[in-house]
Amino acid sequence: MTGNTAPASPAPPASSLDPAIAARLKRSADGLVPAIAQQYDTGEVLMLGWMDDEALHRTLTTGRCTYWSRSRREYWVKGDTSGHVQHVKSVALDCDADTLLVKVDQVGAACHTGDRTCFDADVLPLGQ
Repeated sequence: MTGNTAPASPAPPASSLDPAIAARLKRSADGLVPAIAQQYDTGEVLMLGWMDDEALHRTLTTGRCTYWSRSRREYWVKGDTSGHVQHVKSVALDCDADTLLVKVDQVGAACHTGDRTCFDADVLPLGQ
């Protein structure tokens, strides 16, 4: 090694996500895809979370929603601390491959505030 040659950067860890699915995803600059959680039987929109390849892999293989917390910079399984579990019924990729729709059976509140959904508290007025 010569004095001006920098060592190679370590490769990112290999993803456990099926390569065929990973190849289709269009991620944000930080490697994330928005994931909309919807109650499977009523169509109620519960929340929006973020998934990277590993979170999606865990969601698909465990049947529990796993998200990437942008604020804590770690994975979290919905309900592990609150008991408000999301049991996955199906996962779909939208037509642009940049958003996931995760149909779940929500146990308890979906929102960290304790509300059923993250969209209950602040309905904006129309026509003003």
